[in-house]
Amino acid sequence: MDVTDILPQIDRLDGELDTLDAALQPLLGSVSDVAAKLPLLDKAKLYVLVTYSIESMLFSSLRLNAVDAKNHPVFKELTRVRQYFEKIKNIENPAPPPPKPDQSLNKEAAIRFIRADLADNKEVNTKLTEMIAKERAKAALKASAATAALQKSSGGGGLGKRKGTTDAAAAEAAAGEESGPSSEESGVAKSASEPRKGQGEPPAKKSKKKDRKEKKDKKAKKDHK
Repeated sequence: MDVTDILPQIDRLDGELDTLDAALQPLLGSVSDVAAKLPLLDKAKLYVLVTYSIESMLFSSLRLNAVDAKNHPVFKELTRVRQYFEKIKNIENPAPPPPKPDQSLNKEAAIRFIRADLADNKEVNTKLTEMIAKERAKAALKASAATAALQKSSGGGGLGKRKGTTDAAAAEAAAGEESGPSSEESGVAKSASEPRKGQGEPPAKKSKKKDRKEKKDKKAKKDHK
């Protein structure tokens, strides 16, 4: 390559160096004076950029002098300074906070705990059982509605509708089971619990009835004779 070919490039570089010297003049005097006028984040940026610029020039100088710069302590320092760029970036653009956990009350679980503690109170226990049945029915209806909407959006509206009806029927059946036995079952239980007529009479009463019956039979035979 002819030397005359690079003369225009050298002239352009000389002019750019003059421009750079004028821009860096405040920093070449006192970096701390310039940093004192900046906000905290801009001050951190300034110190990191100045440090990185100095380390980069040292790294380039070592490469130009045929020194293995990657195994030199300067390269380790460059790697350390790069970490501060990442920290400043995270401060400027913080990551969104993680979503908060669902803090809604599980009514069904709460009712189960209360019902277990108040198992001796039949009236309260019955009301709590009905409340559990209602909560289960609501959950089943919500699930069936979500399934129907999903089926409808995917083109299976008829199948989702039938499934929603089936789920609603199952929820009603579960509500009936939780609310207590039916009237027919209650009648059977009541009739089974009632004692039969004459079954609970004491033995003395039975003996008196037998004696009276025998006397009546004897008297009837005498009158017949």
